[in-house]
Amino acid sequence: MISVRTTGVRRLTLRSAAALLTTVALVAGCSATGGQDAKDEEAGGTRMTIGMVSHAGDGDTFWDIVQNGAQQAAAKDHVKFLYAHDKEGGQQAELIQSYIDQKVDGLIVTLAKPQAVKAAVRKAEAAGIPVITINSGGEFSRAYGALTHIGQDESVAGRAVGEELNHRGVKKVLCVLHEQGNVSLEDRCAGVRKGFHGTVENLNVDGTNAPAAQSSIEAKLQSDKSLDAIVTLGAPIAALSVKAKQDAGSSAQIATFDLNGAVVKLLKAKDVTFAVDQQPYLQGYEAVDLLWLHKTNADVLGGGKPVLTGPALVTQKDVPQLTEYTGRGTR
Repeated sequence: MISVRTTGVRRLTLRSAAALLTTVALVAGCSATGGQDAKDEEAGGTRMTIGMVSHAGDGDTFWDIVQNGAQQAAAKDHVKFLYAHDKEGGQQAELIQSYIDQKVDGLIVTLAKPQAVKAAVRKAEAAGIPVITINSGGEFSRAYGALTHIGQDESVAGRAVGEELNHRGVKKVLCVLHEQGNVSLEDRCAGVRKGFHGTVENLNVDGTNAPAAQSSIEAKLQSDKSLDAIVTLGAPIAALSVKAKQDAGSSAQIATFDLNGAVVKLLKAKDVTFAVDQQPYLQGYEAVDLLWLHKTNADVLGGGKPVLTGPALVTQKDVPQLTEYTGRGTR
């Protein structure tokens, strides 16, 4: 684990992450008894239904991990879990409305495009449906009436990446945004720019069109030989950047936000120098569990502040443990 040198950033090691997961497991063990009692009392009936709406594009493996966490918590709490996604803000709002119409007992939403879903989230609150926001747009969560936000501070994470690149001697960075209009991705690149002493240039690509995204990155590397680092904002784009770098004959370092099994292999091969883990499994797990706790015990976590699941910077030396975790779909 490499140090996060940003002032005020709490360094999250794999050991502390494991301790956090142990705590979650202990909470799960305690609440599972209540869930079983309720199940027995209701003859096995579902206690509540929770819907999640995300901004995920097709094929984004990050959200598989989020869903794994949510489904694990739902199984433990005897909750019916529903999931829908769309990369377009307007469609996200319609999906939220569909869950409102279904009278779900709780909602989990992302605020990647906050203005597009603002009215829908407030409709849910007006209908008495508690909302927890996760992953993106945390700064809007409280204003929209959500119970809490679960995720990482994207600006802090971006600055940590910028400072790490300083220590690696980088001079010019290409920050690849794979979804235009996503406020969290914009915050990441802005954070990198604040923490980095050199030049940062943004490149917008379509993350749902892998060949086009790879071609755009390759073309940029070919046209600007001074680029000596690439920062990608999602794990699938990291793999594309490795191929683009090879085809362009570039020697640029590659760092990425988010993990999956492919990124762990790239870390092991030294094709990716470091990655930022925001623990998506926890985002899904805690969101479901907190809605269950709110319904059964009126609990609210965070005291009006976001519940942070990252950032943690991981490198090649963390690969053995990460391989185990990514293999079971929890990191």
